[in-house]
Amino acid sequence: MKLTLAEAEMLIVGALVRSGVNDTNARSVARALVAAEAAGQGGHGLRRVEAYSAQARAGKVDGGAEPRAQRPRPGVLVIDAMNGYAYPALDLAVEMLPAIAREQGIAIATIHRSHHAGVMGLTVARFAEQGLAAMMFANAPASMAPWGGNKALYGTNPIAFAVPIENGDPVIVDLALSKVARGKIMAARQKGEAIPDDWAFDADGQPTTDANLAMDGFMAPLGGAKGAALAMMVEILSAGLTGANYAFEASSLFDDRGPPVALGQTIIAIDPVATGGPGVLSRLALLAEEIGAQDGTRIPGRCGQDLSRSAAVAGITIEDEVVAAIRAIA
Repeated sequence: MKLTLAEAEMLIVGALVRSGVNDTNARSVARALVAAEAAGQGGHGLRRVEAYSAQARAGKVDGGAEPRAQRPRPGVLVIDAMNGYAYPALDLAVEMLPAIAREQGIAIATIHRSHHAGVMGLTVARFAEQGLAAMMFANAPASMAPWGGNKALYGTNPIAFAVPIENGDPVIVDLALSKVARGKIMAARQKGEAIPDDWAFDADGQPTTDANLAMDGFMAPLGGAKGAALAMMVEILSAGLTGANYAFEASSLFDDRGPPVALGQTIIAIDPVATGGPGVLSRLALLAEEIGAQDGTRIPGRCGQDLSRSAAVAGITIEDEVVAAIRAIA
């Protein structure tokens, strides 16, 4: 089914409000999910609405939560998401952190008692649009074992980075530290499709093409031992240093059972003019130009940006069963 971005947002807001989420939070969530869908990241888009709604109805996420911010040190912003959705807390970080970064040259925001961080490239891009470089780290419920282990301790633990360039779109890097994002396996399960045999393991540690067995097992790390080590680093940055739940302490993001997930996110924002001087954006543009000048290369972030621009004009295509499920909630 074809929907405009505004129609998709209204559809999500209706389902969330019907599930007990207040209008402000529902709109924050809807903007994020639709932006994910528009950027080609359907695993973080409208397919999440059923679980998000069920969690609000069950009280696993507080649909009326208002995130609270404190500034314990000049360059530090601490945000309590209050066991609500992550997106209102991320909105608050995008609102408050840039001024601190410009004042200090660099600033950090930590978020605890949070929820699913979604497409983090879209969040760091919001800082780049304000002239800042940004890095973001987030943990997720346990789905990946330490290298050589057979018990999931880490989440897919994505990292994202964005930097502005002169007279051009930001460069954006966004990746999970598992072989693929877990949302892709969730989408395959919902569609009844097989997955490649190098994406995940079953509960016995054997490679599987069955998305159902993969969801009950654990993910393959990106780059083997190196990816598992980076996942540990992200676990420390997003949970160990923020007071959030570790991945192995968090309940699932895919159902309405258990306590709030209480995950963590960390954002570091840098004023590039402070570190590189007034000509820094043109220097960054030079690197992007050199990358783009080679045949077969792709500047990170460009594909999603192009898809988003196209979706703003032409709308997005969503599977009929997904739309029907959301309408049934609303």
